[in-house]
Amino acid sequence: MRMPAAEIDVNAELVQKLIMEQHPDLSAPLIMVANGWDNVIFRLGDDLGVRLPRRQVAAQLVINEQRWLPTIAASLPVRTPVPIRIGQPSKDFPWAWTIGPWLDGRSLIELPVADRSRFAPALAEFLAALHRPAPVDAPHNPVRGVPLADRASLAAEHLDSGLVPDADRLRRLWVQLLGTPAWAADPVWVHGDPHPANVLVSHDQLSAVIDFGDVNSGDPATDLAAGWLSFDVAGRSAFKARYQQLTGMDGDLWQRARGWALVIGMALVVNSDDHPQLAAVGRHALAAVLED
Repeated sequence: MRMPAAEIDVNAELVQKLIMEQHPDLSAPLIMVANGWDNVIFRLGDDLGVRLPRRQVAAQLVINEQRWLPTIAASLPVRTPVPIRIGQPSKDFPWAWTIGPWLDGRSLIELPVADRSRFAPALAEFLAALHRPAPVDAPHNPVRGVPLADRASLAAEHLDSGLVPDADRLRRLWVQLLGTPAWAADPVWVHGDPHPANVLVSHDQLSAVIDFGDVNSGDPATDLAAGWLSFDVAGRSAFKARYQQLTGMDGDLWQRARGWALVIGMALVVNSDDHPQLAAVGRHALAAVLED
């Protein structure tokens, strides 16, 4: 399966027009750098980036990021794409859009899995800082931060698709993980999209975490799936040890995180025919959850 088609052709001509109409003082050369499931990303000059939704379903996610990331980012140990300017819907483009800082770094997805372990403790520190109590009006996301049982129908669909490797073993593991007690504490902030393409590194350090479109309040286990999505056994051990040291959380949390890694891994395998790197992340995650 390939990623969904864009509902609007977000091209450089359109984006330059929007900038000139709403933020002309920031006009600079534009280069498209990413055209993803939900958003299109342009680099604007040397120091800025522009993020625009390409589908209606992503429009509210951009608003959530604009509303909440400035508050969340203040307590985080690495940079995030905090909005600098907000673009308003117009006759040429019906949704809100964002101008933010251009965050330099190499995506963790570009590194071999075996070379990622040195970044595992820093990612754990970032998530421990993020996972603090969320306010009652924080956004809810029906597919992230929720009980694993809420994803059971889609998981069954993926397991029956014929596209998931080792489906019988994964099905048995999924049934086991579904029995893990749900998160019973107060909801915390959750990034919601913890795969390695959203983690940037530079000069042997974690430099930024990007794409807060799925930000929500709920169970932090969704984010801790990063241990299986990004790392090998050694990296995962370092990731878990540092997070536990900082938060004291153990036991059921990691079983739910393993369940989330299974859910996200299957989704990436089934839906990434046109994105080999994300498909590889999915295959790695599924092998990793069986390995533990």
